[in-house]
Amino acid sequence: MRKLIPAIRAARIQVIIVPHHRWREGDYVGWKHMNPTQVRANQSQGFAAGSWGGEFHPEFGPRAGDVVVLEHWGQSGFANTDLDAQLTQRGIEKIILVGFVANTCIESTARFGMELGYHVTLIKDATAAFDAEGMHAAHEINGPRFAHAMLTLEELLTLLPSHSRNENQEVHR
Repeated sequence: MRKLIPAIRAARIQVIIVPHHRWREGDYVGWKHMNPTQVRANQSQGFAAGSWGGEFHPEFGPRAGDVVVLEHWGQSGFANTDLDAQLTQRGIEKIILVGFVANTCIESTARFGMELGYHVTLIKDATAAFDAEGMHAAHEINGPRFAHAMLTLEELLTLLPSHSRNENQEVHR
């Protein structure tokens, strides 16, 4: 992420941040069908608003010109958010997905994006999962069945129009 985000911004590629819902007291009261992740988040108060983990990391949070879409409540960044509208209004047809969790949120967003007609690129070493099995499922089993491209960070960086190979240049964000 430290190499990727500055390079994406330098290439003038739109950064769109798709945050997971931040837990707040009473969020799930009256819900009939919470998924296992929501049950755990409700019990642990995972991603609680105003807490560590519930706010953007200072190094990777939004900057001027970035778009922050509505929080997603499940796994897909498209379901019940404005992600599709934000992409459509900007004329964006190709999406590059990075982040956490490779075999749930990233995969679900990528699949949904593919179904909506977006060209989907997954960056294998710029995602993470809770375990090796999750990474294996996302990148070796499932991803090749729906992603249009699966690249490493270095492969992506070589494709960016304004990417500088000067590794000594420090980027402050």
